[in-house]
Amino acid sequence: MCVRAREHAAGDSRRRASAPTSSSSTCRRRATARSSVFHDDTILRCSDARQSFPSHTDFSVGAFTWDELSVLDVGTWYAHERARPASERQPYLRDLTPGEIRECVSPSDADEFESGHLRIPRLRDALIAARECHLSVVLDLKMTRRRDAALAARAVEIVRDLGMEDETLISSFDHVALAEVRQLAPRIATGALTSNRLYRVRAYLEALEADAYHPADDVDRPLVEELTGAGLLVNVWTINERRRMHARIEAGVTGIFTDYPNRLVEAVREAGGCITLRPRFRRRRSP
Repeated sequence: MCVRAREHAAGDSRRRASAPTSSSSTCRRRATARSSVFHDDTILRCSDARQSFPSHTDFSVGAFTWDELSVLDVGTWYAHERARPASERQPYLRDLTPGEIRECVSPSDADEFESGHLRIPRLRDALIAARECHLSVVLDLKMTRRRDAALAARAVEIVRDLGMEDETLISSFDHVALAEVRQLAPRIATGALTSNRLYRVRAYLEALEADAYHPADDVDRPLVEELTGAGLLVNVWTINERRRMHARIEAGVTGIFTDYPNRLVEAVREAGGCITLRPRFRRRRSP
């Protein structure tokens, strides 16, 4: 079992990457040809963009240059969320317990969040941090309505330059982008993200020459067994409840994306499994 943590506050990638997980990062490419790591389609929820750029009317990530993105504070919002009553927090933080805060957010971490100094990282810097922490990376290529045709090529270039082909799996809802990755980099593993269950999943993945299926927690044991039996990975998203974690572990999935890696580590151990800190994402067959 490989535990995968979603990154919401991407600016703290180095510190969060020290947890016993694989890291999942969302890559976007800016007009200045620099690839950045940020989860959302807009920068309002996890930054001080409205205060820093009050004249902006479009707060989608693609509407900002790298010079603008690089000065945003992406830590203070999280400190504010933690201070709210649980019922008033963002949905995925409402069941964050006081015990988890004490265990997972040290005083120095809290100070860093509140410092105003956390920034959105470049993709290269996030990958270097993951490598230094001995983590593999699931890299989500996020295509916006401005679809950047060079995003896949740029991501492949950076992964190759860092020698991380076997520690990186490139995933995307844009399956055309995955086909582009496959043409550019036969060695790098790819995963098909989907919100809906695919028809003839195995055949679809084989036609795409993908190595992993990333569904929205919509799998059953027969499908998992079919795919894993064919050498494919099945990594589901996004599960934060322990009950659902246990159910998917029992179904045999190879990975789970979560906002709470501490809970997933416990669930895997309770199921008698082990945690793989740095899985090797080697292609399942030669191109």
